[in-house]
Amino acid sequence: MRSFCVRCLRPESACYCAHVPQLETRTRVVFLQHPRERRVAIGTARMAHLSLPNSELHRGVDFTGHARLEELARNPERVAVLFPGEDAISVEDARANPPQTLIVVDGTWPQAKKVVMRNPLLAGLPRIGFVPRRPSNYRIRAEPADHCVSTIEAVAEILGQLEGRPEHFDRMLGAFEFMVDTQLERQETRSGPGRRRIYKGEWRPPLELRSLAEASEQLVLFYAEANAHPLEADIPPELVHLVARRLSTGERFEAVIAPEQPLAYSTPLHVELSEEALRAGEPRAQALARFEAFLRPEDELTVWTTFALDLLWSGGLSRKAARNVRLATARALKGKAGGVEQAVEMLGAPAVAPWAQGRAGRRIAALESVVRELVARGLATQPPARLPRTGTEG
Repeated sequence: MRSFCVRCLRPESACYCAHVPQLETRTRVVFLQHPRERRVAIGTARMAHLSLPNSELHRGVDFTGHARLEELARNPERVAVLFPGEDAISVEDARANPPQTLIVVDGTWPQAKKVVMRNPLLAGLPRIGFVPRRPSNYRIRAEPADHCVSTIEAVAEILGQLEGRPEHFDRMLGAFEFMVDTQLERQETRSGPGRRRIYKGEWRPPLELRSLAEASEQLVLFYAEANAHPLEADIPPELVHLVARRLSTGERFEAVIAPEQPLAYSTPLHVELSEEALRAGEPRAQALARFEAFLRPEDELTVWTTFALDLLWSGGLSRKAARNVRLATARALKGKAGGVEQAVEMLGAPAVAPWAQGRAGRRIAALESVVRELVARGLATQPPARLPRTGTEG
């Protein structure tokens, strides 16, 4: 039986403790680790935790009632979550008012996403995203995309940028590099069959695209337009045009909804529907009841921006499962995705003819074009041919 180090939990022959520095930080780091990640021998959250005296590690998926997390959530101006997303602020913006505590969710991308979705307290905290300075050195574990990094690499990167000391926190990576090199050396010298085969040379679609392809039967593409007043008017936006299409069957839904608030001067111009058409729309309750009947329990609303969902929820529809494909598009493009109509051209996706009125008709057709292309890439066994990027990035 192999002996294990009680500190790093690795076999004594692969113990990395001698390479773990003790790094003081201004920022307290709170790791929330998915329970399955604890069993991964080559995971790095514990390694990062051991490197940072000013850190703590909690395990779980649902942290409802967790006293520590509730305590942190009471001070959102002092706490941030390290997690990518459309609403995430950049490190440059975060440096202007750096968080005192940084919450880091540890797990595979689906596991981390599940932890965030299961815990509304996390959703109420600001998020920070970043672009790493260099590709991951995690050569013993496949990352879902080129710009994804291990937990310890992410923590070293974000602390270095937040506190302005990248070289200081790069010292955290000594133990990580030792572990990677040790693991690779053992794979090369092992005479018997390995415990797990690693197909580093085999191409696989990014994780987000595989997930989208697996869920394609449940995807309902959705776009919405608002009667939106200038901010100084202090009138919240309201839903006035709703379009949707079920990807698997092609079923369509459209509703023009009569505004209940004063019609903003710019609304007909922006939504590309006449004032007469908007005022002649159906009552909100009737339109939402029709849309509720259109949806199935297993459906996932698929949008380009969460603004469309916000309009729907504020309009009174009960919340449904939803996903934003803008991030998946950015992963596929390895860069910014811009608007949904730009993304069609940038991906080289086959165009879909508009079938609904106004700007929403163009946007829902563009969304369908993008999603069909992403699903095709998620199912592909070979990488797509590189296409020239066109259009203006946004």
